[in-house]
Amino acid sequence: MSKPLADAALRPVSARVTVADSVYRNLRQALVLGRFDPGQVLTIGALADSFQTSHMPVREALRRLGAEGAVEIRANGSAHVPDVTPEALDDITRARLALEGLATALAVERMSEEEVRALDDLEARHSATAQQRDVYEMLERNHDFHFAIYAGAQSPVLLNLIESLWLRYGPFMRLLSQSIAPRIEGSTHEPFLQGHREIVDAIRARNTTRARTAIERDIEGTRALLAGLCAGRKTA
Repeated sequence: MSKPLADAALRPVSARVTVADSVYRNLRQALVLGRFDPGQVLTIGALADSFQTSHMPVREALRRLGAEGAVEIRANGSAHVPDVTPEALDDITRARLALEGLATALAVERMSEEEVRALDDLEARHSATAQQRDVYEMLERNHDFHFAIYAGAQSPVLLNLIESLWLRYGPFMRLLSQSIAPRIEGSTHEPFLQGHREIVDAIRARNTTRARTAIERDIEGTRALLAGLCAGRKTA
């Protein structure tokens, strides 16, 4: 029997939705949050054991994720998490700057006061998880914060495109997760937390230029950090 992938935080699927959909959603979220290593082989047997399902829904989920570019399906049928390269990082970052910058600008105009208060709470939760030094919780709260903004743009098409970008960004999130812990220990993560506060303040002030600049600075700061990590992998 294959060994379950304990580190990926995969949970048994619920009977309230179809098994195939539940496996797909759970695996998709794990990829978005960087639960798998770049280049890691995702075996159907190990995933099925983790989800406590048969092989069929796992095979279907991997097929769907392959079509979305989240995993690579090789000629022999094996599924791999895409590797990280400087070229891929730059390509995704360019798209993120364009789409997430636009979504943030729209959110400034369209978010309700209640939604802005909820965003403020999400920023506080993200900051609190950093103090608790829980890396994966911090990344999940970061995801919640960003997508509260993008949902606030009230553009389903734009939101779907951004979700697709974050799915492809998953392997880079894995690299990020491995570098965050020492930064938290050394308190060098503060500029990233401050960036989120600037975004919230700009949205509350309904200042489109400030908000867009702040989200772009946040994305560029992450890209700069990841560029160094990618270079380190290449020379290792």
